[in-house]
Amino acid sequence: MGYETIVIGAGQAGLAMGYYLKQNNKRFLILDKGQALGEVWKNRYDSLKLFTPRMYSSLPGLPLEGKQQDFPSKNEIANYMKRYSETFALPVELNTEVLSVTKDEEDFCVETTKGIFYTTNVVVATGPFQKKRIPTFSGSLSENILQLHSSEYRNPSQLQQGNVLVVGGGNSGAQIAVELSEEKETYLAISKKPRYFPLTIGGMSVFWWLDKLGILKVTNTSFIGNLLQKKGDPIFGNDLKNAVKEWAITLKGRVVSGAYNQVIFEDLTSLEVKNIIWATGFQQEYKWLKVDGVIDQRKKLIHNRGISPIEGLYYLGLPWQSRRGSSLLQGVGYDAKYIIDHMKNTTK
Repeated sequence: MGYETIVIGAGQAGLAMGYYLKQNNKRFLILDKGQALGEVWKNRYDSLKLFTPRMYSSLPGLPLEGKQQDFPSKNEIANYMKRYSETFALPVELNTEVLSVTKDEEDFCVETTKGIFYTTNVVVATGPFQKKRIPTFSGSLSENILQLHSSEYRNPSQLQQGNVLVVGGGNSGAQIAVELSEEKETYLAISKKPRYFPLTIGGMSVFWWLDKLGILKVTNTSFIGNLLQKKGDPIFGNDLKNAVKEWAITLKGRVVSGAYNQVIFEDLTSLEVKNIIWATGFQQEYKWLKVDGVIDQRKKLIHNRGISPIEGLYYLGLPWQSRRGSSLLQGVGYDAKYIIDHMKNTTK
């Protein structure tokens, strides 16, 4: 069956794209390998709350209900995704994994576990969280050490007796370490000194201030945008800062190797561990995208604001796709609008 557009991924990016395709009366289909909308959110750790308030946590056309300055839970966002799709009657095909995308002179061929689809445009909205990034030496550690990636962690009851090392200095690693420190001897391994940013200033969300100051609209190619990308995100809130100050969490340097029941840090000190949480993020993987000219020598997608040099191929939901706000729930709609405008202005 032929479509004008196939969207791959029914997360926040795919749904935002679907909204604009629907508004423009396009013939499209959204494919997702998950069993339910919002599944990725529901499967994250139990205590997760967004550090962006509700006013910055909604997709185009449907505000997130509740007190706008408060922070939504992961289940709230998962349920919102389902409600969003139902509100706009978006055509989502679940339990459908994309096996390959190829292109002939005119159309794309999308091969899936449920058959083959032909389409003029493909929007890859799978986001950056695809393949777990875990150091290879983790396989040299003792099988008696419980190892979990942060995407597999739910709550402290999963861990065995003894201490825990959380590896990774992002916000997920910080939040998980703080939670575990209430029950266990906890270490947090980070590669650089953490930068902290308050969640609120003067009773207003820090994102409200960033919005008013124009920081969320800073483009990826601007001087400030390049500076922010090099620095990376700060740790939002003071929970980790306070836990370190109270000796509930011990900070360690970057983990460089490990064997049997020990890990080695960059200062050559070692630590015997019983549990490890790898909060080391993800890496992009597009082996199924079998179209020449889409990946550069660094194995990065080639695009300009989500528009590939391959006619009809687009990307959505990438960090800093066009500006600082691109990675936020609310910001992805801006990029989706840009893509639909490009589609409308492109003559086949």
